[in-house]
Amino acid sequence: MRIKTFILTSLILFILGVLGISLNRSNLILLIMSIELMLLAASLLFIVGASFYNILFGQIFTIIILTIAAAESAIGLAIIVSYFRVRGKISIRLLNILKG
Repeated sequence: MRIKTFILTSLILFILGVLGISLNRSNLILLIMSIELMLLAASLLFIVGASFYNILFGQIFTIIILTIAAAESAIGLAIIVSYFRVRGKISIRLLNILKG
C-alpha cells in the first residue's frame, strides 16, 4: 500500500478521537477511549514515517507513545473505579468529589 493511504487512515483516526473528546464531555470512559484513539493514530503515523524513511527513531517513539497510553489507561481506570465506588455512577460533571 502507498504511504498516502496510511497517512489518510491516521488522519481519520485522529479526527475521530478529537470529535469523541469534543462531542462527549460527560462520559469518562469515552473520553479515555478517544485519547487512546488519538495516541494510536499518532503512533501509526510515526511507524509509517519511520518505515518510509528507514529511520529507527519513529519506531522507538511509537514504543514510548504506547507506554504512555498504557499508563494513561491504567490511571484513568483507577479513577473511574474509585469514582464509581463513591458515587455509584460515572459522570464527569461531579468529579470534584474525589479531591483529597
